[in-house]
Amino acid sequence: MADGTAGIEAETRAHPHNIEAEQALLGALLTNNEVYDRIASVVGESHFYDPVHARIFQIAAARIQKNALASPVTLKAFMEDDPGLAELGGPAYLARLAGAAISIFAARDYAQLIYDLAVRRSLMEIGEEIALKAATVTPDSEPREQIVEAEQQLYMLGEQGSVDSGFQSFLKAVTDAVNVANAAYQRDGGLAGVSTGLADLDKKLGGLHPSDLLILAGRPSMGKTSLATNIAFNIAKAYRKGKRPDGSDGTVNGGVIGFYSLEMSAEQLAARILSEAAEVPSEQIRRGDMTEEEFRRFVEAAKSLEACPLFIDDTPALPISQLAARARRLKRQHGLDVVIVDYLQLVRPASAKDSRVNEVSEITQGLKAIAKELNVPVIALSQLSRQVESREDKRPQLSDLRESGSIEQDADVVMFVFREEYYKEREKPGEHDVEAMMAWQEEMGRLHGKAEVIIGKQRHGPIGTVELAFEGRFTRFSNLAKAYQSGADEF
Repeated sequence: MADGTAGIEAETRAHPHNIEAEQALLGALLTNNEVYDRIASVVGESHFYDPVHARIFQIAAARIQKNALASPVTLKAFMEDDPGLAELGGPAYLARLAGAAISIFAARDYAQLIYDLAVRRSLMEIGEEIALKAATVTPDSEPREQIVEAEQQLYMLGEQGSVDSGFQSFLKAVTDAVNVANAAYQRDGGLAGVSTGLADLDKKLGGLHPSDLLILAGRPSMGKTSLATNIAFNIAKAYRKGKRPDGSDGTVNGGVIGFYSLEMSAEQLAARILSEAAEVPSEQIRRGDMTEEEFRRFVEAAKSLEACPLFIDDTPALPISQLAARARRLKRQHGLDVVIVDYLQLVRPASAKDSRVNEVSEITQGLKAIAKELNVPVIALSQLSRQVESREDKRPQLSDLRESGSIEQDADVVMFVFREEYYKEREKPGEHDVEAMMAWQEEMGRLHGKAEVIIGKQRHGPIGTVELAFEGRFTRFSNLAKAYQSGADEF
């Protein structure tokens, strides 16, 4: 009986709100449009409890953003037929709001109060939903999944101040697009996204764009992990924090990396990055077989890397839901600008599926959802099927992706790493065939230290091939110096 009473109490408990604060803030906005610049970063239309107040704020904000006047007189034309406003006394209510206006200096405090109350209401709704779902025991309702779902809702509430973004006006979408283009225009090199540190690849991709899923695929020994660790190291090394163009604090260059290494241990991955940074072959690092000069470089590289915001999670067979939860946590605690997953086929689906294709489909959709939710680029490495090996031309193509349909469909960019030198090395002729040997050596000389990144799909730009230099000893990819550039130019 007590339980039933508690349930009724929870249902009838009023959600926290303050109508007077909303009226006073709207009155100030309609009296003095400059108030908008002070409160726009704190409160939005979704934070108002009264739906009529939300509509008044939305129309006023749209007019102010177009440099048009928002006052009781100008808003009257837009809201004359509004049934909600009619219940409150029609357009005369707008004049009453202006009469209840507060000073411009108090506006931000009122906006903060309205925002805080909106967050409290959302917390109550999430709490009620969690309690209701936990009480409903069905074969499909896994408690683990409910925890992940609740964590996701709380993350969104903490980050954006609202649980459900819903529809947004085209004006807001256009404004966001213009802001992205402006940031690229202001930034050196004109990149809209995070720079990979590889100039030619950046030119083709325009950097790594937030909310994109990028697939980096290749056969074993092509250098997938090497390229991923190179990009991770370049981004983490360039990390700078400061004031963004929109006035908020955050990453202004480089970024914080979350690296999920499902294949290699964190220690092996760190050794690879150290090998690249110190220019000491990784097998020598493993054996401790270094000259004094090499060891000094190794220690200096380790010191400089201490401050790099590169976080490695080497938990094997991680389910996609856990991967998302850990990425959310990392973003809340340290910030997060790029997620790298090595590699896609080692991630577990949240639940067992009837076929491997469906499992991979759930994983790629989950990775794309992480990219959109956290607004960061996600780079997922992927294996290629063996059919590449049976072809004359070993260059990979989209159909070579294992369980290709879903990967190809969900990805915004698909890239393949290809080193012809690897295959040519295995075609070495016998010593007795001098002519064939000379031709082979000439071909090896041409291919030595070169790699290709083939962009097979890109939603926002061209497909094509990017040539990179590859130093196998240090497992390092770098910009390829072109023949027409002087030796001094680093490209």
